[in-house]
Amino acid sequence: MRITDIIRHRRPVFSLEFFPPKSPDEMALLYQVLNEVKDLAPGYVSVTYGAGGGTRDKTFEIAERAKSEIGLESAAHLTCVGNSKDEIALILNGLVSSGIENVVALRGDPPNGDPRFIPQPDGFRHASELTEFIRKSYPLCIAVAGYPEGHIEAPDKETDWIHLEEKVNAGADLIITQLFFENSYFYEFENRLRQRGVSVPIIPGILPITNFQQTVRIARFCGARIPDKVLQELAVIQNNPGAVQKYGIEYATQQCKDLLAHGVPGIHFYTLNKSRATREIIRSLDA
Repeated sequence: MRITDIIRHRRPVFSLEFFPPKSPDEMALLYQVLNEVKDLAPGYVSVTYGAGGGTRDKTFEIAERAKSEIGLESAAHLTCVGNSKDEIALILNGLVSSGIENVVALRGDPPNGDPRFIPQPDGFRHASELTEFIRKSYPLCIAVAGYPEGHIEAPDKETDWIHLEEKVNAGADLIITQLFFENSYFYEFENRLRQRGVSVPIIPGILPITNFQQTVRIARFCGARIPDKVLQELAVIQNNPGAVQKYGIEYATQQCKDLLAHGVPGIHFYTLNKSRATREIIRSLDA
C-alpha cells in the first residue's frame, strides 16, 4: 500500500527506519528485529541506501522481504549517487516488479567521506530531478527528506526549505524529516512550508537516545542540535547505559506526545536496527 493511503486511513502512523547490515550475522539479527516489530503494527518500514549506493542490493532485498515474507509495508531509499538515469530506471523497474510501492528519493551522500557531491555522467544532480523522473514514469509513492534545522550544506534554513518546496513541486507525495531533539524546530519548519503552500503530509523523524556518544556523533553529522540541558543531564549518566537508555526513551516519548498533540499525521523512528526503545515508546503512546 502507498504511504499516503496508509496515512489517509489511519492516524497516527508510526514508521520505522532500518539500514542494511554489513555481515550475515547482523543481517540475521535485522530480520529477527523486523519480525519482532511486526506486533507493533507499524504503518511501514523504510530501508536506507548507503553512501555511494554501496548497499543498494541489500536495501532492495530487505525492503522486498519485509513486505513479502514478514508482512510489513516497506519503502526503499534511492539516491542519485553512483547511477546514471538508465541505471536508475532499471532499479525502479525492479522495485515495481517486486511489488514495492514506496520510495524515498534522496540526493545521497558522497562515498568515502568525500565532501563534494559529483553527479554521474547522465545522472541526476538533485533529489528534485530524481523525484520528477520517478513521478513521470512510475506508479510509486514518493517521500523526500526535509531538514527542520536546515541541511548542513545549505547556506541557511530558508534556502534549504525553498529547495524542499522544489522537490514537492516535482512530485513528492510526503516529507519525512531528519531527526531533531527540539520540537520548536519542527514547528517552525512546518509553519514556513505551509505558508509557502506546501500541503503534503510532513512526518517528523525521531531518534531515541540509547547511547550518549553515538547520539552526539549522529547529531553532529546530521546538523541536529541537542539541547544544552539534555547534554548536561546525559553527561552525568553517560557511563550508565541503562540510565541513558531510560532517559532517552522518556525524552523521546515526551517529544512524540507533544508532536501528536500538535496534530502530526505520524512519527518516523530512526531505530538504528534495534527495537527496544521504539517498542517502549510506541506502546506508551498507544496506552
